[in-house]
Amino acid sequence: MVDAYVSTSSTPISSSVNDTTVNDSEKDRTQQLRVGRLTKAHGLKGAIKLELFTDDPGRRFVPGAVFTLQVPTGSAWHGKTIELVELRWYNQHAVGFFKDVPDRSTAETLAKAILWIDADVAEQSDEEDAWYDHQLVGLAVMRDGVRIGTIGRLEHMPAQDLLIVKTPTGDVMIPFVKAIVPSVDVKAGIVTITPPPGLLEELPEDPADAAADAVAEPVSETDAAASALETDRP
Repeated sequence: MVDAYVSTSSTPISSSVNDTTVNDSEKDRTQQLRVGRLTKAHGLKGAIKLELFTDDPGRRFVPGAVFTLQVPTGSAWHGKTIELVELRWYNQHAVGFFKDVPDRSTAETLAKAILWIDADVAEQSDEEDAWYDHQLVGLAVMRDGVRIGTIGRLEHMPAQDLLIVKTPTGDVMIPFVKAIVPSVDVKAGIVTITPPPGLLEELPEDPADAAADAVAEPVSETDAAASALETDRP
C-alpha cells in the first residue's frame, strides 16, 4: 500500500515476477504487493537488513511468512521464494533471518532483492491516508478546481513515492507527499494537488536574468587596442 505521508508502499506486479501458477479466480482475488527490500548483510550469521514498505510489519513479517523474490534474471534466487525465520530490531533498523540463508556470503547474494506477498485485492487498510496502488490508478487529478489529468501509475522510489499523472501534454511526476498531495478522495475519484511553481509548467524567465544575458561580453585587450587604432587613423 502507499501512504502519502511516509515511505510505505505496495504495488501490483506482472505474472513474470511470480513464477507460480494460479487459476483465473485466484487472479481475480489476489495481487502481488511489495512489502520490503533487502538492503545488505548484517553480521556473520545470515541476517539481512530490511527496508520496510508496509504499515503493519507485525502482521506481514512473522515467522513462517513466505515472500516472492524480485531479483535480476541472472541471480540464483530468480523465480524463488524465501521464508522468514525471525525479524529483529537493531538500533531501530529491521533485520531479518531467513531459511536457507546460513551465513554472510549467502546473505550478500540477496542484497537489493524486493519482497512481495500475495494479498486479497478487497483487503482494506486500517491506516489513515493509506491506499493500495489499484485504488489510486485512474483517479482524476485536480488543481485549483481544474482537472489536469489522471493517475496512470505509481513509481516507488527509495526516498518517496511518485504519482505519474497523464496530462494532455505528457506524463508528469508528482511527489506523493502531504505538502503537494493534501487530499485523496477515493470514493469521489479525485486527488487534489498543490504543486509548487515549475512542477507542472516551465516558469517564465526572470527579468533580472534576461537583463544579465543582454549585457555585452567584456572586450578583450586585443579588441580594445584594435578599436583604438581605428579611432586614431586620419
